[in-house]
Amino acid sequence: MEYKAPFPELFVLGAGPGDPELITVKGYKILQQADVILYDNLANKALLDIAKADCEKIYVGKHPYGSYTPQETIHEMIKHYAFTKGVVVRLKGGDPFIFGRGFEEIIYAREQGIKTHFIPGISSMQASGFLDIPLTHRAMSEGVWIITGTKKDGTLSADLKLAMQSNATVVVYMGMKQIDSIAETYMLQGKGATPAAIIQHASLPQQKVVKGLVKDLRQMADSNQMAHPALIIIGEVVGLAK
Repeated sequence: MEYKAPFPELFVLGAGPGDPELITVKGYKILQQADVILYDNLANKALLDIAKADCEKIYVGKHPYGSYTPQETIHEMIKHYAFTKGVVVRLKGGDPFIFGRGFEEIIYAREQGIKTHFIPGISSMQASGFLDIPLTHRAMSEGVWIITGTKKDGTLSADLKLAMQSNATVVVYMGMKQIDSIAETYMLQGKGATPAAIIQHASLPQQKVVKGLVKDLRQMADSNQMAHPALIIIGEVVGLAK
């Protein structure tokens, strides 16, 4: 019998904020078709059970400030498995296009001649609603600033100072390492009394939230043993539940 090479395809799929039931219907169906799943540490492992029995599941996670699989290695794995197995699903926590490097992987795959698809996921910031923190509210927040707490060079994004000038809700991803700088930036602008929250494991049974003022972020984190990965949300919406 003549061997027929598999048709190479890459699906960059958002796993959502944690609860496996928050995966999209389209994402669920693609997981059932996957020949290989390359999954991150923030993707709920229960999602792997959706795959067919002969699907190969490979961990390529990145622990914040810890051990990780280099991006170049992930790219090579995408290429290898797409051409040898067929349908590769790159399963990433939250939404892959929000600080997830999902588009980098799609561009790489296209350069290799691999057909690509994007399936968005519910971002971790949207899970703040489970903790009574809406991202917007017409009475007090007209928008949302989404900022990375740690840029490629390890520094805090300068956009934070711009965001502070509006009444928008500020969501800081990967900000726990910069928690002192965030608080100091607000205090220097006379905004230390702005409500703030730190959220960990939102949408999961072990979800935690601590609320206070942005000037007290360090104390809030230490007193409640909040660690990365976590979201920091700053703005008047944090206190709405009261």
